[in-house]
Amino acid sequence: MTITITELRRILVECAGGEDLAELDGDIAAVEFEELGYDSLALIETAARIQRDFGVTIPEEQLIEVRTPQELVDIVNSQLQGVA
Repeated sequence: MTITITELRRILVECAGGEDLAELDGDIAAVEFEELGYDSLALIETAARIQRDFGVTIPEEQLIEVRTPQELVDIVNSQLQGVA
């Protein structure tokens, strides 16, 4: 099991109260969360959803260092693969 950018996009939109994935249209992998309009609270909600859906806990000190969706995907996938 892994998480993809598309799955993370869905989680981000749902956590922001949206329903349309077009809200985060385009290649968002390297775009900083701040530029996407996601603050630390939104990331905490996203991390909670990831924990619920994927069973991965992202430590708070690691979460505050995450800048882009790709970094978050890499952290989750590392834990899913038992590398972290």
